[in-house]
Amino acid sequence: MEKLLQVTPEKCTGCRNCELACSYAHMVDGLLGASRIHVYTIKPMERGIPVVCMQCYHAACMKACPAWAIRRNRETGALEVDYGRCIGCKACVAACPFGNMTIEPLLDSVIKCDLCGGSPKCVEFCPTGALTYEVVDYSNTTRLEEHV
Repeated sequence: MEKLLQVTPEKCTGCRNCELACSYAHMVDGLLGASRIHVYTIKPMERGIPVVCMQCYHAACMKACPAWAIRRNRETGALEVDYGRCIGCKACVAACPFGNMTIEPLLDSVIKCDLCGGSPKCVEFCPTGALTYEVVDYSNTTRLEEHV
């Protein structure tokens, strides 16, 4: 069963707990890591919009990597960076059309959402349910890749 991290913007209060939980989950040498999720505040509504890697089916970041260092985890569905293969060119950062590949300043390496190994911390700490990680039923929809 395929699970997806889903965002319901109407439920987001902009508290940024998801960012903090992500930073804690990705600590580097005891220091808060860079968050892989970002909450943008939309004015004048003062509503938060969480933005996270979409784990694209035809991922531009994966296609742009000359070292084949980005692969899909079959268990979680997350696109993950294999740092043993990554050459640090940052082509994946430039290729992501959504800006969801970023740089971890403490390590000077690329980072993206890895779904915390199948248990996203951002979901656990979202007090309003704006973030969910659930099984997706595609039986009543047409997937994009069917048309590509």
